[in-house]
Formats: sequence, C-alpha cells, structure tokens
Amino acid sequence: MEALLELLHESTVFFAVLAGAFGLLVGSFLNVVIHRLPRMMERDWRLECEGPDSVAAGSPQVYNLVSPRSACPSCGTPISALQNVPVVSWVLLKGRCAACAAPISVRYPLVELVTAGLSVLVALRFGFGFEAIAALGITFVLVALTGIDLDTQLLPDTLTLPLLWAGLLASVWVGRGHEFFPVDPRSAILGAAFGYLSLWSVFHAFKLATGKEGMGFGDFKLFAALGAWLGWQMLVPVILYSAAAGAVIGIALILLRRQGRDAPMPFGPFLAVAGWLILMYPATLVLPWWPVAR
Repeated sequence: MEALLELLHESTVFFAVLAGAFGLLVGSFLNVVIHRLPRMMERDWRLECEGPDSVAAGSPQVYNLVSPRSACPSCGTPISALQNVPVVSWVLLKGRCAACAAPISVRYPLVELVTAGLSVLVALRFGFGFEAIAALGITFVLVALTGIDLDTQLLPDTLTLPLLWAGLLASVWVGRGHEFFPVDPRSAILGAAFGYLSLWSVFHAFKLATGKEGMGFGDFKLFAALGAWLGWQMLVPVILYSAAAGAVIGIALILLRRQGRDAPMPFGPFLAVAGWLILMYPATLVLPWWPVAR
C-alpha cells in the first residue's frame, strides 16, 4: 500500500491513468443517477401527496440507485455485467440492445467518456492529494447535475446541498491549499451566502418585473455550492462566464429555430461548466481581468 501511495505521489501520469479508469466506472454509475434520481424524486412526491396507490401497477416496490437492476427500456431485459462495461459494451453491441436490437442512446458512452476525460484533466492539474480527490468529487457531482438539468430542468437537493456542505467543511479543515483551492473558511462562507442570495435576488426582481420565474431554486443552491468551494472572489467570474455562454447558446438555438424565444432553458449546466473551468484554470480565466481573486 505504501509503495502504491508513493507511486501515486511521484508519477502524475500513473495517477492520471488510474483517475481516467476510475472516471469511466463512475461515469457508468452517473448514467444511472441521471436517469433514476429524477424518477425517484417524482415517485417520492407522488407517495407523499397521493399515498401508496399513486405507484403505477407493475412498478417495482423498491426503486433506487441500486435496485432494480438496469434493464433495456424497450424490452425490459436485464442488462448483464458483461453488457455493462463502460464504453466497450456499447461499441461491441453497436449501440443496440442484445435482446431486442433497440437503439441505445449514445449519451451513455458519452457521459462515461466525458467523466473519464475530466478525471484525467483533474489528475494532471492537481497531482495526487486532497485537492485532486476533492476536485474529482466536485466533477462527478457537476456531471450528474448537468445531465439531470438538461433532461428535467431539476437540480436535486440530494446533490447540491452535500456539495455545498462539503465545500464549507473542506475550508475549515484544509484552508487554502493548491493556489486558489480550497479556500479559507471566511471566503467559503461568504461565497455560499452571496452565491445563494445574489441569484435569489435576481429571481425575485425578475418575477416582480415580469410576473415570470426566470430560474429555479436549484440554481441558487448550485451557485452557493460553487461559492463555498471557490470563494466569494470567484462568484462574479462564474456568473459572467455562465451567463455569456447561456446567451450565446440560447441565441444560436433561436436562430436555428430549435426552440422558441419563450422556451425555458436550464441554467445549471452553464453554472456547472463555468465553475469547473474556473476551479481548474483560475490563473488563465480569471486573474488577468479580475484582480479581486488574488
């Protein structure tokens, strides 16, 4: 064990390879989270509001991230372990179910590859240590939140709130570590508070002016979580980058006529991408124009 830890500390490339392989496995699990967590939330809401009779006939009594086993949505055939190897199984099956030949969405291997690629970048950026482990955890949660928000326009509290509390606890135990991450407790607490209150204020001002809700409460919590990890100094860069990306993509979709002007567009993915990039590359993306972050 000591030899392995020494190798991880001394060889960043070895750590990056392990992180990439681990990222593939985690990406496979994140596909389950993205698919099931919103359905678990909806099921819980129905049970609370309507009671046990609200569960559809034939639905499994236990439905969580582990049970029942993953199955083909078209024919219901359970997916075996050999058919669930990240990326490889999808390629060998040519993107189709082994039982009924129904197409399997390319999103599944894409999530796995993206998670693996981001994990490699994190390992190369931080090297083996607490900062890398924390950054990997943040990355995995942000990938899951992005997928869920794109599908359902929900940002579950079961992901955003642990991310927020983890950032606050990391600041207490670690303080400023690898350059700008993690931050000291004062920056983390102010980042969480200002992150939540800033978007909360924008939400209510927009609603007062237009009578419409411009974003969801999950966006407030995600921004607060990013503030807890990155500090209050990074809130302005995160919101500017995410708003700019959202505006560009929104205008492009309107021009391509893939959605109307009034069609809702999730903001969580833009917050997640901007927060992750600033976590990884603050010296390049922030310091040249935002000296407050120094």
